[in-house]
Amino acid sequence: MPQSLETLNSRFGLTNTLFFANHAAGLPVAEIQTPLARAHVALHGAHVLAWQPAGQQPVIWVSQAARYEPGQAVRGGVPVCWPWFGARDGLPAHGFVRTRLWHMRETSLDADGQVRLRLGISDDASTRALWNHAFDLELIVTVGQTLTMALVTRNTGTQAFTLTDALHTYFGVADIAQTTVRGLEGCTYLDKVQNFAECSQTGVVSFSAETDRVYVNTSAECVIDDRAGQRQIHVAKQGSTSTVVWNPWSEREKSIADMAAGEHRRMLCVETCNAGPDKITLAAQGIHTLTARISVA
Repeated sequence: MPQSLETLNSRFGLTNTLFFANHAAGLPVAEIQTPLARAHVALHGAHVLAWQPAGQQPVIWVSQAARYEPGQAVRGGVPVCWPWFGARDGLPAHGFVRTRLWHMRETSLDADGQVRLRLGISDDASTRALWNHAFDLELIVTVGQTLTMALVTRNTGTQAFTLTDALHTYFGVADIAQTTVRGLEGCTYLDKVQNFAECSQTGVVSFSAETDRVYVNTSAECVIDDRAGQRQIHVAKQGSTSTVVWNPWSEREKSIADMAAGEHRRMLCVETCNAGPDKITLAAQGIHTLTARISVA
């Protein structure tokens, strides 16, 4: 059963730090404000919608045309893609958990002033109709000067299963044409714009056209050089051997209904994932954790 706003605030609210409010379509969102940072985390999809460390501009981007509706994925923020990444015939793109209501399981304020939220979702008849496995999935979000997101998969069944997953983070940049990504030099990538052609990255990643790449066999930290915004965004990770880099550019943007005209200039996805040929096979009762750690310099 969905958790009511009254229940969420009485059980999980933190005085002068965290409270729950209904956003569009009555979807509950945890609103966090501390001396270290502000953030918004929706129970719909366990979706981080905003994070802004003190003294910085907002780091997470959400489209002005995003839809906040039950069953609809939000364009922007950090969608959780699980138990598959990408499209599957007859099934929801990027899995089914990003459009479902999760449960708040725990909130806390640590000694360093960081807020920690633990959200969860488990299998039921509707999930097994799409993916016939028993599981428990948690997203643990730690909000401070650094944003840490840990996606914890538990195989609660008696048979192994295989999955792909992603923390599909949308970053705000001042000007995509003046933005580059370091950390992927020399990596092999599958270029979705060129029908998944296998390519090798030469130098830093720069942007002058539609970019949609799955970098494989890499656990490296990436650095987004947002030169026009005069900042560097660091994306470190664990439990991940793929990184996806995506910007739709102007023509592809026109076909995306929940993206406003020209918004591609101010966003960039650098996604922490296991995707393409990089898959996770989890034994019965096994656990896997995918972690993204984001900071700004």
